[in-house]
Amino acid sequence: MKKLPQSLHLKLQLREQNNALRQLPVANDLIDFSSNDYLGFARSESIFNQTHQYLLENGIKINGATGSRLISGNHNLYSITENHIAQFHQSESALIFNSGYDANVGFFSSVPQRNDIILYDELCHASIRDGIQMSKAKSYKFQHNDLDDLEKLIRKLSTDNSQPKTVYITTESVFSMDGDSPNLEQLVQLSEKYHCLLVVDEAHSLGVFGEQGEGLFQISNLQDAVFARIVTFGKGLGCHGAAILGSSELKNYLVNFARSFIYTTGLSPHSVATILIAYQHLQSEKEAVNQLKNNIQLFNQHKTQLGLKPLFVYSKSAIQCAIIPGNEKVKHIATQLQDNGFDVKAILSPTVPEAQERLRFCIHSYNTEKEISEVLKLLASLVF
Repeated sequence: MKKLPQSLHLKLQLREQNNALRQLPVANDLIDFSSNDYLGFARSESIFNQTHQYLLENGIKINGATGSRLISGNHNLYSITENHIAQFHQSESALIFNSGYDANVGFFSSVPQRNDIILYDELCHASIRDGIQMSKAKSYKFQHNDLDDLEKLIRKLSTDNSQPKTVYITTESVFSMDGDSPNLEQLVQLSEKYHCLLVVDEAHSLGVFGEQGEGLFQISNLQDAVFARIVTFGKGLGCHGAAILGSSELKNYLVNFARSFIYTTGLSPHSVATILIAYQHLQSEKEAVNQLKNNIQLFNQHKTQLGLKPLFVYSKSAIQCAIIPGNEKVKHIATQLQDNGFDVKAILSPTVPEAQERLRFCIHSYNTEKEISEVLKLLASLVF
């Protein structure tokens, strides 16, 4: 077998020397404080059984999509599910992609044009940044959740009127590595003041915020002010895939120009049916959403009582991050938590900036108060 080129071998060596080498984890039965399965839908037997029953009742006995959606893979379940998603999110249309990564890459690589400008939060997800890199538009980052910095950037760029352009403001409603959120109302006001188009990734908001887990922008009644919302199903919905919400014209454009949509095999009927059933569960079974909210409150209360609050990034979401600088130190503490039965993951640089390494706690509807209390007591004993 051919050896890895020396240049690549050296990159791996450097990553190992910096104690930052990524490795695939081994499956475990530890108490879950690491997965994105916020509502427990991924482990729901009810969703599993109802999905299977739905496929049988509708005579759908096929394992794969058989091709891209533009060729042979656009089975009827797609239109049923997209219509359901659009109605749920009070959007004119929804277009399903195979993943959140595909949705962001597809949108940002195709929608902003050569003379356009993309202004993005410096902590936006890698999928957004990768899509921006593929775009022909110019792009500039603004300081995290700093709308004053964003406005300064808009004003600076607006002095150049040499070419007609559209300005896109891009952010997340809940940031995946911090769990915090921008000021939504001020963000919308700013975008409307300067006639910018707002694009928001709601991956970690769906299923977490709202009576039915609708997401932050929708419960704030701001959904109509957003040009495009990206919702993903691998977190709160516990399945797979994503959708871009927006106008029917935007959907038509993406079908024609988003390469990550056009040139890939569609999701299987089983995958799309699971998305549909998961959405129905959001609407019919609110207990999990309410319990998740209670557990987030409990986590915040316990960390305050234990004096841990200064370690944590401010967050009211299911993502709670304790900043513990240094790859070696944060990995050591994560290992001790895991050795005591708690699956808490260390997030290392370069995934996050140096000196911003952290423990990332994901809260779930199925975590008990005892589990929350014990993991935080153990953390306090390790850091104080």
